Amino acid sequence: MVDSWLRPALTDPSEAALEIMRLSLVDWLACGIAGVSEPVAQITRSLALEEGGTPQANMFGGGQVPCRAAALVNGATSHALDYDDTHFAHIGHPSVAVIPAALAIAQSQGAGFDAFLRACLAGCETSIRFGVLLGRGHYQVGFHQTGTAGAFGATVAACQLLGLSEFQMAQALGLVSTRASGLKSQFGTMGKPYNAGIAASNGVEAALLTARGFESNPMALAGQNGFLPTHHCDGEEAAPEGWFMEDISHKFHACCHGLHAALEALEGLKPFDPKRVRKVQVTTHPRWMTVCNQIAPTTGLGAKFSYRTVIALSILGYDTAALGTYDDALMADARVVALRNLVEVADDATLSETEARVSVTTKTEHHASFDLTAPLDIAQRRQKIRRKAHSLVGDDRIWLAVEQGDFPNLISLM
Repeated sequence: MVDSWLRPALTDPSEAALEIMRLSLVDWLACGIAGVSEPVAQITRSLALEEGGTPQANMFGGGQVPCRAAALVNGATSHALDYDDTHFAHIGHPSVAVIPAALAIAQSQGAGFDAFLRACLAGCETSIRFGVLLGRGHYQVGFHQTGTAGAFGATVAACQLLGLSEFQMAQALGLVSTRASGLKSQFGTMGKPYNAGIAASNGVEAALLTARGFESNPMALAGQNGFLPTHHCDGEEAAPEGWFMEDISHKFHACCHGLHAALEALEGLKPFDPKRVRKVQVTTHPRWMTVCNQIAPTTGLGAKFSYRTVIALSILGYDTAALGTYDDALMADARVVALRNLVEVADDATLSETEARVSVTTKTEHHASFDLTAPLDIAQRRQKIRRKAHSLVGDDRIWLAVEQGDFPNLISLM
């Protein structure tokens, strides 16, 4: 069963999947560079520098350390802002677990950009497929797919760049099954981005040990006492066709992903005069009512989990994609508070977790809805990600490095 699920990730990819991977690479780099000042980034980087070791791979913020340490730091740093890509079927963040592992091994092995990109895609596809195979039960009982499924994706990416055989890759996946970990109990703390870092580091470690002849139980995934039967796997047995990576969702607002459908629906109703707004109604899936429905947050961080606040900010013309918008002082602004108080939030179980409806009442009522799983034209996606990267780092150097396949320049930007 596992083989049929994961094997498609190792086949020749579609051009559409490769293009999405390029865009996720831009997105990942921008999030990592923007996240270097976050406490989790500074702490993990300082530990890596203090421990030292053979300089093999770059870290965000500067410095070279061994591959495992670089993967840990870069995974945690790129997820520090929680602004990276998501796959809703996977219930996790693929790139932050996989790309750091691929980057560390690619740099240490002197790989070219194309090999690096294809390894990233194979790893991300594996992570998503493994997350879907694990299913909702795994997530609902408390595991964080970014850390668990992500470790398997990181392993595949690292193995591919090391040129390991299919037998060796099976050994490495069996080995990382005893390391893959990550709990939802860490949400809201530095432990959440740490989950991404340990997934990347675990994948690197399993691949490097296997390359040196380390043996493990290749049945450790689905066999007796294996990872799947012991970690509440309830996914379907039939493996789907196609590339899950083509359906990845990128964040275009610097807040909880549960708010994005409502913000996109609101965009479809603009422009209108904020002074004429009499009422705003947001309807969402019940899941998000306990996740991102803070009523009157007093901090910028709290605003990232508040329908009422982000809707008010958007109506007033603030850029919800910019990190600086989520400022503590702005939460007390009279215009923001007044408009926030006009926003009502309700739930509707008939909506999917990726859908939202918004109505704005001025002289008349205006209605719009949005589903984050709706296909996004590739040209629009490219434009949005380029704009997001520019907003996060202040220029187009990341975009140009990835577009040109300039691996040395890409690394130097970190």
